[in-house]
Amino acid sequence: WSYASERWNRERATLGFISSPCLAKVELRVASRGISDRDALSKPDPCVVLKMQSHGQWVDRTEVIRSSINPVFSKVFLVDFYFEEVQRLRFELLDISSGHNGLRDADFLGAMECTLGQIVSQRKLTKALLKQGNTAGKSSITVTAEELSGNDDYVELSFSARKLDDKDFFSKSDPFLEIFRINDDGTGSLVHRTETVMNNLSPVWKSFKVSLNTLCSGDEDRELKCTVWDWDSNGKHDFIGEFQTTFKETKAGTDEGKLLQWECINPKYQVKKKNYRNSGVVVLNHCKIIKMYSFLDYIMGGCQIQFTVAIDFTASNGDPRNSCSLHYIHPYQPNEYLKALVAVGEICQDYDSDKMFPAFGFGGQIPPDFKVRYSPSIVCVCIQGVVEAYQNCLPKIQLYGPTNIAPIIQKVASTASEEMHTKEAMEYFILLILTDGVITDMADTREAIVHASHLPMSVIIVGVGNADFTDMQMLDGDDGILRSPKGEPVLRDIVQFVPFKDFKHASPAALAKSVLAEVPNQIVDYYNAKGIKPKCVSDYESTRAFSP
Repeated sequence: WSYASERWNRERATLGFISSPCLAKVELRVASRGISDRDALSKPDPCVVLKMQSHGQWVDRTEVIRSSINPVFSKVFLVDFYFEEVQRLRFELLDISSGHNGLRDADFLGAMECTLGQIVSQRKLTKALLKQGNTAGKSSITVTAEELSGNDDYVELSFSARKLDDKDFFSKSDPFLEIFRINDDGTGSLVHRTETVMNNLSPVWKSFKVSLNTLCSGDEDRELKCTVWDWDSNGKHDFIGEFQTTFKETKAGTDEGKLLQWECINPKYQVKKKNYRNSGVVVLNHCKIIKMYSFLDYIMGGCQIQFTVAIDFTASNGDPRNSCSLHYIHPYQPNEYLKALVAVGEICQDYDSDKMFPAFGFGGQIPPDFKVRYSPSIVCVCIQGVVEAYQNCLPKIQLYGPTNIAPIIQKVASTASEEMHTKEAMEYFILLILTDGVITDMADTREAIVHASHLPMSVIIVGVGNADFTDMQMLDGDDGILRSPKGEPVLRDIVQFVPFKDFKHASPAALAKSVLAEVPNQIVDYYNAKGIKPKCVSDYESTRAFSP
């Protein structure tokens, strides 16, 4: 069921029904080893064809390498990466007839299937090639991933000035500085405007941060026009002077330890005044490039996503033996809990190398004494293991109440807190909570979320069934800032709440897209704010060059 509906969802996306910008573009490089000789007299002439199963068609192919049993292909596949989708790929190794490069008469040597998530999470994925009948031979294929991106770094700048022209009669000028990026069509886009320093001809403006894309559109040689004004309360500011520079000049001066300064020129004075030199001097006090790492930088650097699931076993779900129950196990149709679990978990499991997922239950009475408490976490192998554990425990648990989720958040937060103290980007935690009703411990939950917002952790809550989930929307900070009962705001928005009924007639892929779309930015925001770099980034950092 999941594959068919996922395929339908992506075909709709191709037709324009759903628009979702890709998170990044990824380059895939392919090599193979140990290809069997076609016969005793000749070696194979291999070629690899890449297919995306969601499209059901081939996407691209490599060149043919003649007479090679260990080919390394120069062709690079460029694919769009979506974290919130399962992007299934199939690599087919073919032996091309010597006379031509066509695929029609090619011999099938083997195939390998995987997801794009598996490749980027390992950076280099090697698997055996499967022949007809899915039997593994001696040959293998290796796919290596690298992110292709522009420069997302920031620069921190600080300027001051000396001996600016005095434009006021009864006091000194009140100067401020504007920086414009000159576009390809000659127009200027305002990049930054400093604060006004009152009554001062030698102002020191506050430092500021701006992305390099904003500053110069990824072009170090792009002209920057800087203008100094004397502020007036009526809005008719007096022009003091201007100068031009580039980011390349600014960066080079800093790298070489030079004091960079520019004469501030008023062109009218330059023409009219015979001995005019300048209207002051603007000085660059500070220029620091702040490296901003991407989601794939952290994932390819070894960061693992630790996925935990918590399932609601309160009585409001209905008796699991009754077909009207939200927990009813239909022999052919998965219930809403299973649909949500598989849709989200199937994606997250690609980014966890050990595939061991803790699963909790809450709100149920647990044998042998049937007291209400949180079930001990069951560590399951893969998402299918979580599904089986859920189905096996249903007949043994007595549904009860209340719907308290704060202890679950606190439990995962305690583990995330241990990871935070390592000050390394090795584990980020995602907690998926599946519940059929509005929670009964809202105050404690708000407190727990505010605490968790300081940790490498995100919380996804899916509301199952037809309850009124209006009160749950407050946990999702999209419409405002969530605060604890004591008034402390969340450090960052880490909660995504989605009612399953909004996706009842959509595919599981649409649900996963909605609840996971914010996760990459949440991960990046956490580590960048902490100044934590990816663990193993040096091997491929050079590929992320500054590009126009």
